[in-house]
Amino acid sequence: MITEAEKTDTRRFCGYPALAGQAAHYQSAPLEFRLAHLAPAEESVLLTYLATLRGLEQAIPATGDNLDTAQAAVWTRNPNEVKDRMALFDNWRGRLCAFLGISPGGGAREGVRFVV
Repeated sequence: MITEAEKTDTRRFCGYPALAGQAAHYQSAPLEFRLAHLAPAEESVLLTYLATLRGLEQAIPATGDNLDTAQAAVWTRNPNEVKDRMALFDNWRGRLCAFLGISPGGGAREGVRFVV
């Protein structure tokens, strides 16, 4: 059975707000239903998605470590690194939504379109 923390991360990655102790909002009801009725094999897949997404999410702020370097020796910074990492992260968020069979919530970044 998935934990409340894993459910919270799933909501967050799928673009849904925190429940704040309330019952699911009508927009997140399909997600809540899916989370409550996952088969054990599906829970395992969900946990794999969550691990991947956590790693991708943590890598985005770390790109700030190199923003001050335009070129060092033969190394040249990828000026699109943040954008590229965000696109990869959003792609995996869309994959998670597709796996769960839900539409992304309104918390997705402006302009991001997930293909479900």
